[in-house]
Amino acid sequence: MSNEKTLTLFNANGKLAKPMVLKAGRSGDKKSLGSRYVRSKEAEEEVLQASSGYRDIFAKRRLKSFDRMTLINATVENISTYYNKGYLEYRKSALVPSNDRAIVEWSGKGSVIRDVNGRRWIDFLGGYGVYNMGICHPQIVKAVSAQLTRMPLNSQELFAPQLGALAHLLGELAPGELQQCFFINNGTDAIEGAMKLARLHTKKTGFIATLGAFHGKSMGSLSLMGKAHYREPFEPLLQNIHFVPFGDAEALEDELRKLRAIGTDIAAFVVEPVQGEGGARVPPNEYFPRVRQLCDEYEILLIADEIQTGMGRTGKIFALEHWGVVPDILCLGKALGGGVMPLSAFISTPAIWSDMEANPFLHTSTTGGNALACTAGIAAINVMLEEKLADQAAEKGAYLLKHLRPIQLAYADLWKSVHGLGLLMAMDFKDTETGYAVAERLFEKGILVAGTLISAQTIRIEPALNIPERYLDRFVDVMGDTIKWIAKGSRGKKPKR
Repeated sequence: MSNEKTLTLFNANGKLAKPMVLKAGRSGDKKSLGSRYVRSKEAEEEVLQASSGYRDIFAKRRLKSFDRMTLINATVENISTYYNKGYLEYRKSALVPSNDRAIVEWSGKGSVIRDVNGRRWIDFLGGYGVYNMGICHPQIVKAVSAQLTRMPLNSQELFAPQLGALAHLLGELAPGELQQCFFINNGTDAIEGAMKLARLHTKKTGFIATLGAFHGKSMGSLSLMGKAHYREPFEPLLQNIHFVPFGDAEALEDELRKLRAIGTDIAAFVVEPVQGEGGARVPPNEYFPRVRQLCDEYEILLIADEIQTGMGRTGKIFALEHWGVVPDILCLGKALGGGVMPLSAFISTPAIWSDMEANPFLHTSTTGGNALACTAGIAAINVMLEEKLADQAAEKGAYLLKHLRPIQLAYADLWKSVHGLGLLMAMDFKDTETGYAVAERLFEKGILVAGTLISAQTIRIEPALNIPERYLDRFVDVMGDTIKWIAKGSRGKKPKR
């Protein structure tokens, strides 16, 4: 790639100039003064011009053909040059094989996503569990829009009514004695906060997690990751972290017994009720009641990672309700913001939270619990309850399993299983190549899915909980045609990933 860059995507009036590719790293933008660098005035003017253009184009509802091509080219080059070009290779649906043009998303509503060219896909990915309420749910968008024009973020010094209101709702909705909340912006931060709270309360340092687990990728939560591929590049991670098989209470008991015998202190057991990235793995029914007993017996906390399973996804508001178990700390995220704002939380009991009260600044966040995010969370809870989304997830998940399983059994040599709980479901295929072929074929037929971070041969099914039944029928029909097509050997040579 050339060492020159130009920001002439937009002209001086902020209008799209011509379809061109931005280029990387023009020499002379920054003047070297020893170890110091000073931006040139020319570079600042170019950035000003480009920012005005981007601002104006993203304010439009529709783009003309000329503008669409320009934006597509710019998006690919921007991601490659300024973000991470690896995404262009690994995004399962990033490029159209026939012409190597990127699919650039533009708008969405309910369970339908459209790209800049107006092509549409039925969304069965749900933003990895973000869109429980669908895309741009009108009640949530309306609430956030009203707050946006009044005061989007917080002063940091005055009391925030939206934060208090959301804490009230979650405190009453959460099971058992769970009541006190802390709000942040993403799931991994919720796990980090829960780990800190567990250490603070128990005065112990260790944690037990499960094989195949996914709890986030910041340093603490990554330490709980149950897959070497994501851990190894950043080791050494936190110490005194131990792993047991998911769904095996005997293995957890053996590990706790061993650790007690050698004097290793454990603060908490961190676990997903259903492993999401692990492939929608549902534990045996006796697992969590026994886990709760073991945590009490060995005096450790139970931290439930409901970042993906919460907010109705599995057919209950919180997935642990399937087994009547109450954790000591509950982590939420993804759909908590209603698919409109980033929002996550960790929630615990007054007894545990009291360790934070002497100095409430032990754990803080500048943008966590901001007015926009909390407003979105309030509206999301209202929609979840008003539309009975947990009940819808239970009914629609059962409907999909009923209609997909006969097809899976007919092609069991290629399609190993379909399983899940509510609308957190997965399809397991015989190998990675088959999984990729299924995802690409569905994409070509107007259905958006993806694999999981733990298993590339597993395709997740995670649509909005209010997805119309006709889209479920469409998915079943296209999936049947897809597996039949693959079985006939029609997929051709698989592109490299």
